This record gives sequence, C-alpha cells and structure tokens, in this order.
Amino acid sequence: MNPVPTGKGLAVVTGASSGIGYELARCAAENGYDLAIAANEPEILEAATKLKEFGVQVEALQVDLATPDGVRRFVDAVSALGRPVDLLMANAGVGLGHGFLDQDLDEAQRVVDTNVTGTIRLVHAIGNRMRERGEGRILFTGSIAGFMPGAYQAVYNATKSFINSFSFALRDELKDSGVTVTCLMPGPTDTEFFERADLLDTAVGQGKKDDPAFVAKAGFKAMMDGEGDVVAGWKNKVMSAVANVTPAGMLAGQHRKMAEPGSGT
Repeated sequence: MNPVPTGKGLAVVTGASSGIGYELARCAAENGYDLAIAANEPEILEAATKLKEFGVQVEALQVDLATPDGVRRFVDAVSALGRPVDLLMANAGVGLGHGFLDQDLDEAQRVVDTNVTGTIRLVHAIGNRMRERGEGRILFTGSIAGFMPGAYQAVYNATKSFINSFSFALRDELKDSGVTVTCLMPGPTDTEFFERADLLDTAVGQGKKDDPAFVAKAGFKAMMDGEGDVVAGWKNKVMSAVANVTPAGMLAGQHRKMAEPGSGT
C-alpha cells in the first residue's frame, strides 16, 4: 500500500544523493513536495533519511540511470506510487577529466550514457505523462561548460552543450502544453564532481566554487517561476555572456588552462 501523500505534490529528482541534486530535493521538501529520488550510490538512502525530516514522504532507489534498465526501473518505481509527477528535476550527471584519447573509452561512454541518453529516456517517459495531464515542471541541470569547447573535458562539455540546447528546444515544443522546461546552468560548484572526474590537480578543481545550496535554490526558483534558464552566480553570468561572443578556438584554449592535468599546481 502506497504512503498517504503529505505534500503539495510529487517531485522526482535524479542524482539526489549529494551536491546540487540533494539540494534540489531539499528545496522541494521544504516546499511541501513528497519525493521520489534516485542515484547510483548507496548514499541515496542516507539522503532519503535526512529529507524525511521535513515531514514529507520520500521514496529512494539506488539505480544506474546510465542504462535503459536503470531508467525503466526508476520510472516503474515512480509509477508504482500511483501519483502524477508535478516536478521533474533531471540532475544526474558525471564528469571526466584528461585528454579524450587518454581516457578509458568505457568511462567516456558512461558520461554520454548518464548525462544524455539516460536523461532523455527519463524525460521522455515522465514528460509524456505531464503533457497528457497538461501540467508539470521540468528542470534540467545543464552547465555553463556547455557554452565552451572543453579541452581536457571534451566529452563532458559536449554533453552539457547537448542538455542546454535540448532544454530550450523542448521548452519551445511544450510552450502551449501547460508543461514548463527550465535549464539550470551552474559554474564550478563545491560538490564531489571534481574528485570523481579526476580533476583535483587542475586549476578549476582547486579554484573557488559556488555553494550547491545557492545553485539549487536559484534553479528551483527559476523552475517554479516558469523561466527558461538561469545561470547561478554573477561571475558565471559574465562567463556565459563572454563565451557567446568568443571564437570557439579561443574558448578551447582558455578551457585548457583550467582543466589540463597539473594546471592547478
């Protein structure tokens, strides 16, 4: 038997075990939404315990959203709750440093499968249900990295460029449907991303980063306000504006200075 709903509605958040994803789930819980959360780490269960302290129902699933089966399992788990999804925050993502030809190809492929393939599979499944209802809000976690060719993060930046572009296109397609689409585009944020992507010895890995709670609040507010996109932090707004008028070759060189192994020493 499903738990009795306690909140305003149901929010689905991926990559919610830590960082921006956890903070997005927290924003939803603080606003009275029950939660269905997922991540590929066992820490997702610890996150669920903390989120329940806000007095909402939390269903958590440790699942690999880089695989079709993982996405299917999570969608089935959400469906089993018997409730419409009001908010979908597609935040799951991974990074990978070093030059492309030096990367393990399976790891590089996993970046694509998590950031792009798994994300669009999830949004296709839940987005269709939102459109049928004529109501819902979708938030993608893109990145200002999507504005620049990512030397020494080539695959990651390309996936974020895809997400940024995809979100704007989907927003236009759904403009008369009652479903809104928002893209959160943060800059470097103080999460486990840099350690997991093997970027700790880089300039960007050692540089100043934004608070994930601040980033999540900006994204959540933009989603609830129905905005198309939000770049969190004034420095990131400047960077994104400059990137839009800077030649791609120059941007790649600038990114090399931030992400090349050993650039932080």
